[in-house]
Amino acid sequence: MIARPSEVVVITGASAGVGRATVREFARRRASIGLIARGPDGLEAARREVEAAGGRALVLPADVADAAAVEQAAARVEDELGPIDVWINNATTSVFSPIKEMLPEEFKRVTEVTYLGVVYGTQAALKRMLPRDRGTILQVGSALAYRAIPLQSAYCAAKHAIQGFTESLRCELINDRSRVHVTSVNLPAVNTPQFGWNKSRLPNHPQPVPPIYQPEVAAEAIYFAAHARRRELNVGMPTVVAIYGNRIAPGLGDYYLGWQGYDSQQTDEPIDQHRPTNLWKPVAGDRGAHGIFDDRASATSPQLWANMNRGWLAVAGIAGLACAALVGRKG
Repeated sequence: MIARPSEVVVITGASAGVGRATVREFARRRASIGLIARGPDGLEAARREVEAAGGRALVLPADVADAAAVEQAAARVEDELGPIDVWINNATTSVFSPIKEMLPEEFKRVTEVTYLGVVYGTQAALKRMLPRDRGTILQVGSALAYRAIPLQSAYCAAKHAIQGFTESLRCELINDRSRVHVTSVNLPAVNTPQFGWNKSRLPNHPQPVPPIYQPEVAAEAIYFAAHARRRELNVGMPTVVAIYGNRIAPGLGDYYLGWQGYDSQQTDEPIDQHRPTNLWKPVAGDRGAHGIFDDRASATSPQLWANMNRGWLAVAGIAGLACAALVGRKG
């Protein structure tokens, strides 16, 4: 599925990680992209990548926790790039810490960025898409929206909130008979720079809970979901196991993560207690899409391939059964 050259896309959290990989995925199709993030270095690097690929880029330094800033960014996109076709809510932050050690202002900040940033982005997109009766809003979700883990309570709670908010929105769009589409892409553990700059009280360096995937896997899923009109798309078998396993045996998940969830989120290396963190302000420099776990991250997901091609697989399955039936009759 190929986006038309005139497609206008807004991506929050566009300067690094999954957002940066998603920028590259759309840029390869020469889309016009509004780049929203706080970090000027990563934004400028992303702009250069988009233009080198033949697309157009508009740098929009903004904190998604600021509703007015998000609205102003959306207005600039429409003024300078054209009507928004796809809005991708991706920006996030987290704190690695036991709840008993979290500060009230940390809970507030993670909620404002990770949850309310999605709310403000969605409202800015709806303001423009609803009158045209077209467009797609994509929420970058997580397996943790369904199965929370220890040490990231604020982040998990925000992802749960996004899920509830999005379900309410779907119902309202159906009631209004709107052709504006909303979809969610639930990600597994991804090798992004966030584990190097999120605030942490852990003794060792934070890591994604293995198995780990490269951000390009997430970007491929996001691009597909932005055009496939699926309700949601689960990425990676660990995401499927987490979501459906929690429905079947949530208590078992509590105990398993209670015993394993601390060690699985840390490497064996002590953390640098003086490293810069991005909770309150962006970290300087261009961090790109990848984190430090390239040697442990998978660049492919058979589950995602099967999910994206489920229609063809169903046809092949039916054809196989028909052939088997014919062979059986002849035998």
